[in-house]
Amino acid sequence: MKILNIAGMAFVVLFITSTLSKAQDQTAVKQVPSPEAQAKADAEIDKKANEWVSSLTLNDTAKASRVKTVVATHLKAIRDWNNSHSYESVPVGIDPATGKPLSTMDRQIIINSSLPKSVHENLMTGLRKDLNEEQVEAILDKYTIGKVAFTLAGYKAIVTDLTPVEEATILANLKQAREQAVDFKNIKQISAIFEIYKTKNEQYLNNNGRNWHQLFKAYVDAVKAKKTADAAKKTAQ
Repeated sequence: MKILNIAGMAFVVLFITSTLSKAQDQTAVKQVPSPEAQAKADAEIDKKANEWVSSLTLNDTAKASRVKTVVATHLKAIRDWNNSHSYESVPVGIDPATGKPLSTMDRQIIINSSLPKSVHENLMTGLRKDLNEEQVEAILDKYTIGKVAFTLAGYKAIVTDLTPVEEATILANLKQAREQAVDFKNIKQISAIFEIYKTKNEQYLNNNGRNWHQLFKAYVDAVKAKKTADAAKKTAQ
């Protein structure tokens, strides 16, 4: 009887595992777009790539065409990977760093980060073949809507006596975030990647004798105080 019970339990475990696996496979499949929808999506990406490259004013038609192709190819690869790899293919679990359950965004980031390295390498190699480093950074900024400069400005506003070494370290981390973030589809995913490096920067400042929590609180309090004072002044008028 014990042998039968053990065998029965094993069968149940296998059955449940198989069922869950099939369910994940089924839910992970996304609807394939129609040829018309695919053509429209491709055209939108081509337009975006053209606008980005045009902003560089290369004055070299052949070079501009090559760069546009590199960018458009990368954008389409990112879109296709995101659309064909659902967060549901990543099992529900916990973040080992925090112990908290993985969010839907966490799971989508995990599956998207499994994108073949060649996709990113082809982008960077293609850009650097025809562009100087400043131009490459300008294209990467287009992907990430200028988050490097915007975030760095935030650090300077919060830490008013930021040293050149601290600024250089923070900037390097933000540029690393930017290059990693270009391989993600939308601004929510891009912001999630930047959050990783913002946390790294805050830890760096703490380890460098700063107290990020106090600095941030002081900044928020000052902004609120100014807003209140401006409102009172306007009312008095």
